[in-house]
Formats: sequence, structure tokens, C-alpha cells
Amino acid sequence: MGRKNSYEGLEALVAERGGALLGTAVLLAGSRAAGEDLLQAALERLVRHWGRVHGDREGYLRRTLYHLAVDQWRSRRRRPEVLTAVEPPGQPDGTDAVHLRQALVQALSALPPRQRAVLVLRYWEQLTEAEAAEVLGCSVGTVKSTASRGLARLRELTAAWADEDARAWNGAGS
Repeated sequence: MGRKNSYEGLEALVAERGGALLGTAVLLAGSRAAGEDLLQAALERLVRHWGRVHGDREGYLRRTLYHLAVDQWRSRRRRPEVLTAVEPPGQPDGTDAVHLRQALVQALSALPPRQRAVLVLRYWEQLTEAEAAEVLGCSVGTVKSTASRGLARLRELTAAWADEDARAWNGAGS
């Protein structure tokens, strides 16, 4: 009865889904280093409770990621610093894509924690409203209204940025 057998499936889970899990953690945490730390903490918790987690271990790991991220946001109780560009693992891209990701991460960081978590679950993870509600421990109606408010706020932020860019270009050309 070696210790290796007691964690059967963990290595396969990390090998198969590690990149996607890291991408989600980076978006939730705001930087690659913070995302790696968040994923590591979630994996540690999964290993501690491995024997009690039956069924969807990836789902347990994702829920743990979201809960740990929300705990961090609550403990900080302040706006995070300007975040760096997020590059999903293994995807080549051009300069425009880097700028777009950076703008997305900055816009997400300006949202309250629940709105940020709902938008990441719904549009990055592509969970259904019911699945997102289950992960967050709230009702489907709460997920719908929170997503609506979060998207409206993102539109406001990006419209303000577009106005600032237009003013900068008009001022530079004079």
C-alpha cells in the first residue's frame, strides 16, 4: 500500500487539465505568478482532501480555485495594482492580442470580486448559469444578474478607455 496509489489519477488530472486550470487561475489572480500560487494552493487542498473527494475532482479543484481567489480579494479589501498581460499557456499571439488581454485583465480587476468570478466562470470557463451558481454557492438568478451588471460595467470601462484613446490621438495630431 504505497503512497503513490493513494493519489491515483492526480498526475493524469494535472497533465491533462493543468494548462486550462492555470489559465483560469491567472485570470482570477491577475498575474501569472499569482495564478501559479493560487493553483498550487488549490492543488494542496485537493491533495489534503483526496480521499474524501469522490466523483468530479476537477470540479472540486475549480471550486477551490474560485473560493481561494475570493478569500484573497476579501482579505486585501483594496483595488489591486495594475496587472500585467495574461498569456494563456501554449498560444502564440501578436501584439494586438497581448494588448487586448492586458485590457481585459485590467477591466476585470476593476470589478467587484463576485462579478469578476461570475464573468470568468461564464465566459472564460464557459460554464452554464446553473454550473456557475453551483460553483459559487448561489442561485441561478444571482449569477444572471451579477453577469449582467459585470458586463455592463466592462462596457462602461472599455468605452471610457476608447474615449481617452480618441482624445490622446486627437491631441497628438494637433
